[in-house]
Amino acid sequence: MLTRKIRTGIVFSLALAFVVVVAIAFYADLPQMVTALINFRWEFLPLILVLTLFNYFWRFLKWQYYLGRLEVNIHWLKSLLIFLSGLSMAITPGKVGELLKSYLLKSSTGTPVSRTSPIIIAERLTDGIAMIGLAITGLILYRFGWELLLALFIPGFTVILVIQNRRLSLALLGFGERLPVVSRIAHLIHTFYESSYALLQWRPLLLAILIGLISWSGECAALFFVYAGLGIAFSLDLFIKSMFILAVSSLVGSASGLPGGLGTADGSMLGLTHLLITPSKAIAGAATLLIRLCTLWFGLGLGIIALILFRSTQRIDFSTVRGEMSETQQPGIEGAILEDVSQTDFQTASVLSSTGDKSI
Repeated sequence: MLTRKIRTGIVFSLALAFVVVVAIAFYADLPQMVTALINFRWEFLPLILVLTLFNYFWRFLKWQYYLGRLEVNIHWLKSLLIFLSGLSMAITPGKVGELLKSYLLKSSTGTPVSRTSPIIIAERLTDGIAMIGLAITGLILYRFGWELLLALFIPGFTVILVIQNRRLSLALLGFGERLPVVSRIAHLIHTFYESSYALLQWRPLLLAILIGLISWSGECAALFFVYAGLGIAFSLDLFIKSMFILAVSSLVGSASGLPGGLGTADGSMLGLTHLLITPSKAIAGAATLLIRLCTLWFGLGLGIIALILFRSTQRIDFSTVRGEMSETQQPGIEGAILEDVSQTDFQTASVLSSTGDKSI
């Protein structure tokens, strides 16, 4: 199901992941870090994974809500497999491979990619705002990183305001229709805008942000129990710091555009843990490896399983996908992304998806 560049991107991502692990091991002093991992309270591991699943459960509810807003009718079980399949693309550059969800929706319901791809952007925007909300308490207490969070919040909020202003947006679309290149896909951009407008009005926007706050608090709690399992004493202060560290490192990783935030999210988490939680580099390194294993790599495994189940149960002929996909590279994006059966649909989805990704 993957174009050559996506396959190359995933190989690159795996190589980068290996480099990151080696770098953490050197920084944390490998023998001491291994000792910290051996002494970890492994009875906490099931709880940590359940908290990660808690995050996915609430994000799936938001996915279902968005499908309802766009009047996309699909059985919830098939929808769940599609949602989880998107996790298999977590290590594509900028997560643009998550457009796989739009392609699978088209395969199942016939809904054009240009209509459903705004869901991916809306997910990223609302998750990003929720992350900033989770980081606020730590931001106030530690006065660290507010410049970065503000730089991420302002572009995303500006995109939302522009989309909500129909007069301005329609004027911009009308101007674009007069441009030679854009005019060929103007109707698809218009479809994309109408879906975005339906998803980013104030009521659905605030509901989605609330769901984001609930869902991502699960992974913050997961990091809290990782620290506790490594011997850090339970306390309210530790939970606040866990929220701050998880939120900031996730935002840094997302803003970097690197596959799965590899290197940037890990480095931020490692540095903040060493700064705010423990003077031990070994414990900081062990905590970083454990939480990434229980979130990024656990989700990737779930996504691959879901994709295999979807392929085996939905009886979709994936052998035709190669003829329905092509390779492209848009400005600001490394690698390739999925293409709808219509080349113009794909161009629209990929260009606008890249814009949404940069907003977070």
